[in-house]
Amino acid sequence: MARRPVMSDELKYELAEELGFRDKVKDGDWGNITTREAGSLVRAAIQRAERAMAQEGRIPGSGR
Repeated sequence: MARRPVMSDELKYELAEELGFRDKVKDGDWGNITTREAGSLVRAAIQRAERAMAQEGRIPGSGR
């Protein structure tokens, strides 16, 4: 069974641009990024999701 992607390619490229390593992945080869860059990408995606959820009032315990 094929896995469903967690992040869209569009989001990954957008975050890579914000984090300053889009040039490494412009050809679609994500194997060129470092472990640190991959971690930064994941952290940025989580932060973005948390902000979106907070704006929608969907974070438990946020009082919203």
